[in-house]
Amino acid sequence: MTAPNRSTLWGETLVEELAAGGLEAVCISPGSRSTPLTVAFAKHPDIRVFSHLDERSGAFFALGRARRTGEPTALVCTSGTAAANFHPAVIEAHQARVPLLVLSADRPPELRDSGANQTVDQVSLYGDAVRWHAELPVPEPDERAVRMLRTTAARALEQTTARPPGPVHLNCPFRKPLEPTTVPDSVPETFETTLAGRGRDGPFVKRTPDDARLEPGSKTVREIAAALESATRPLLVAGPADPPVTAVGTDSVLDLAEAVGAPVLADPLSGLRFGSHLERARESERTGVFGGYDTYAESLPAPDVVVRWGASPTSKSLRNWLRDGDCRQFLLDPAGEWREATFTATDLVTADPKAVLEGVTESVSSNTADQRVSATVDSNDTDPGVNDWLEALETAETHHWQVCVDYCDHDSDRATADGLEGSLLATVLERAPDPATVFVSNSMPIRDADRFGRPRSAELTVLANRGASGIDGITSTALGAGSATDDPLVLVTGDLALYHDSNGLLALERCDVDATIVVLDNDGGGIFHLLPIESFDPPFTDQFKTPHDLEFDALGDLYSFEVSQVTPEEFPTAYEASLETAGTQLLSVSFDAEYSHRQREALEQAVLERLE
Repeated sequence: MTAPNRSTLWGETLVEELAAGGLEAVCISPGSRSTPLTVAFAKHPDIRVFSHLDERSGAFFALGRARRTGEPTALVCTSGTAAANFHPAVIEAHQARVPLLVLSADRPPELRDSGANQTVDQVSLYGDAVRWHAELPVPEPDERAVRMLRTTAARALEQTTARPPGPVHLNCPFRKPLEPTTVPDSVPETFETTLAGRGRDGPFVKRTPDDARLEPGSKTVREIAAALESATRPLLVAGPADPPVTAVGTDSVLDLAEAVGAPVLADPLSGLRFGSHLERARESERTGVFGGYDTYAESLPAPDVVVRWGASPTSKSLRNWLRDGDCRQFLLDPAGEWREATFTATDLVTADPKAVLEGVTESVSSNTADQRVSATVDSNDTDPGVNDWLEALETAETHHWQVCVDYCDHDSDRATADGLEGSLLATVLERAPDPATVFVSNSMPIRDADRFGRPRSAELTVLANRGASGIDGITSTALGAGSATDDPLVLVTGDLALYHDSNGLLALERCDVDATIVVLDNDGGGIFHLLPIESFDPPFTDQFKTPHDLEFDALGDLYSFEVSQVTPEEFPTAYEASLETAGTQLLSVSFDAEYSHRQREALEQAVLERLE
């Protein structure tokens, strides 16, 4: 049947091509100018529609879903400031390499710069934060124009998952009527018989997914292999993973680690700190997966060869240790981008990290580690050999977790009634279901997840917004991630982050997502106690710490979920009860931020004293 008018034709054609190209989900915020797109998405059987009243929350929800799946999620909004509210999520998607497709409806070009209502300049709205952007022409039943529309849809999807993945923006101007109202002669009755009108069987343009690995050159592989073979203290560092988190592969990492006798330092967001592969690592005498380095890294001898992949590590101590080591550092990045802000790495390898690791493993002889151990034992070299190097990390790791237990266990001598914020992250990650998706807020929660998240043989997908590292959209991103999987969802957030995105809680009911929400409530910006400004008060308390005295019980009444105020000592029991209960529960736990910072400092000192 011929479309009733040009705008409807345009919306249906665009959505039809996106679905044919593999798009499976869209987040739509209500508005008039976007009607042709909204109606087309709402009636398409192959695309799941999530309705969001708040554009900013909707955009972060889409971001979370795309981060969890590694596949693009689309966004639709009306004209004007609606599209501007997508911008924070677009920036995060750009920085974190998350595929998003933004479809912003717009007024027709003749109304721009005319004072027309709800009309702003939306062309190139997101600047260089998008991989590609295009403005579609105003709808018309022209065969060439509609073929262009179909082709552009394929191009846009391809760009979201290109190297590197990221957001793409299509600006979509429409003239009235916007509803599927019949307009005589608007679309010729014979148009549906043309190639442009009927399309093709499947997508109009078939996209060849960029699944092919960017293989490293043989010279590069040999160079990395030689460096690792000759190293006394080789090290593998897995930073926060790009979506999907499983892309590098645990076997490829452990194969190389065992071949060269290298420990693996695994960021909590790397996809390597948690999982069944840890059983293999524990049984190996040539490697191990370590997570406690935030307290002890700078006390150890510097590595002499480092192979790194992923984004910049969460741990500042680890970054400083790698910076000060002045050693050979290979950065592996398929996009060839520089993601090392200390500017001390020596080699940028533009290749797929998994391909590099596998290639180097093949290049290294099977007895390399044994040869290096023997060579070290036979010499009088005072530097640690492979066994000593691994033993040093294993000893430090053991002391770290023993001290963490002392500080986090309420039955220990060191624990106090005030509690330690990091104890929440320790409990959350230790007792999360297997499998589960755990989303952690920025500011102190992700830092505590790094320091207190002990490696565990459970399939935990730990996520965070570390691209731009903001606290906006945390709740929505977590719920978006939860919508993409049947795994239980746990969100750990701070009080300010919860307040900042409280609108996102509406998605619990509207988008059918359940979660256990853990709120670390230290009444303001507790992270600022880490900075020298702490000693300048005023203005520290009023302008940085910003205590708010808010209680979040009313959110439960507003969004229909249970809210419980629990003490740090009560939290483990309340947390396990929530995990076993259907629906959503919010557990709010109060802490003194300054006291927690002093406890973190004391914990680090205790670890270092043990190492001495």
